[in-house]
Amino acid sequence: MLLVAVSGGIDSMCLADKVRLSGEPFAIAHCNFCLRGDESDGDEALVRRWAASNSIVCHVRSFDTRSYSAQKGISIEMAARERRYKWFGSLCREYGYEAVAVAHNAQDNAETLILNLLRGTGLRGILGMKPSGFIPVAEYSDIPLLRPLLGMTREEIEEYASAAGLPFRDDSTNFENDYKRNKLRNLVFPVFREINPSFVRTLNRDMERFGEEIPPLAAPVRDDGESAVLEISPLEFTMGEENWNGGSALTPPGELILDAEKVRGELHSRPWKDGDRFRPLGLNGSKKLQDWFTDRHFPLEEKRRALVFVGDGDTPLAILSPVSSAIDHRVRITSSTRKILRIKLNSI
Repeated sequence: MLLVAVSGGIDSMCLADKVRLSGEPFAIAHCNFCLRGDESDGDEALVRRWAASNSIVCHVRSFDTRSYSAQKGISIEMAARERRYKWFGSLCREYGYEAVAVAHNAQDNAETLILNLLRGTGLRGILGMKPSGFIPVAEYSDIPLLRPLLGMTREEIEEYASAAGLPFRDDSTNFENDYKRNKLRNLVFPVFREINPSFVRTLNRDMERFGEEIPPLAAPVRDDGESAVLEISPLEFTMGEENWNGGSALTPPGELILDAEKVRGELHSRPWKDGDRFRPLGLNGSKKLQDWFTDRHFPLEEKRRALVFVGDGDTPLAILSPVSSAIDHRVRITSSTRKILRIKLNSI
């Protein structure tokens, strides 16, 4: 059974209606982030009415997003993203939903590509979003995340909603230019459309072609597609441990080099959290990541920007930041290493 994320906007209402017509059993999850007062409550009311009129189970949860943002020291956007995906994952665990579907579409994908290019990105940052992946939360990273509308343009979604008589609500903040994505959507994309009316389709086709040219990874690395900051390269390895000193001596700042075949399960990144421990190279026992940061005099902002790479069991295998990076002893390069995985930080 599928869990469909529905905000009440035109994209998610289109997705919900398409799933309804497919006959696939599903339920709805609506997040009220309590950021727009009565407008947020109106979104919730619309989703509840539509679900009730179609006899669909509707889960609703309210979040104090501003407090969570301040507590974690992260942006409102990131706070909302973290809260919704954790909640979606918990619903899947509790009710047995097999996957979560979200309403990202072709325009969202084009926006992601341009934002990645503006931030600076490697090869994988030009791939944009994928039709399917996994929930970008460590404890729920085995739950599939689907994007059924990724091939639809905004114009096609609007035509569908009009023909179906779908109710939906506009988020007033989408018309403000306080966020980078909104500036791109409202100010830049209209110019692109004047140059090429089909530019969204063109960019999405380009991303598909890029994907055909980029070779598969030596070890699977998960990327939720919404923030590409890494360049990841699988390489054959022929040098011995005496030259590489466990893969650290010749590694420039902002890069990691580890034994790809020693990674168990799927490698993915997340922010560090309390209780994280790893075994630094040359150390007999484990060390708290917090202590590792302290030893290197990490400022608070750099701790927040650091990426922790984990495999099976959510155990840290590597830490990557512009200031300092490290790998766990278990994935060190040795004389028997055959393939290495190089991860380079372009921007974060």
